[in-house]
Amino acid sequence: MRIMTRCKIKGGKVTDKNLYYEGSITIDKKIIEQADILPGEMVYVLNLNNGARVFTYVIEGEENSGVICLNGPSARFFEVGDQVIILGISLVEEDRVKDFKTKIITLSEKNKIQE
Repeated sequence: MRIMTRCKIKGGKVTDKNLYYEGSITIDKKIIEQADILPGEMVYVLNLNNGARVFTYVIEGEENSGVICLNGPSARFFEVGDQVIILGISLVEEDRVKDFKTKIITLSEKNKIQE
């Protein structure tokens, strides 16, 4: 098995942060559906502004809200307006790696999916 990047959400910006929460990242329902990420699924969140990388779970946010909100301890590594990359990962069997494709979702300035 290999650990592969299944999906990449790029161009998003942090809209909020909530330090006093159990921990997670809240992402607009439409974005996670397009990326095929489930609520509760673990993702890497990379901060382009300061280089921070956190591993946390997804909470479904309001559809079409554009929300990308870091919660709990992860909020210490992000500021509102920071640009992020969100990576979903999968374990892929060796014989399927050659045909494996990463799904890439690009977001606009207001965290709307670009077609």
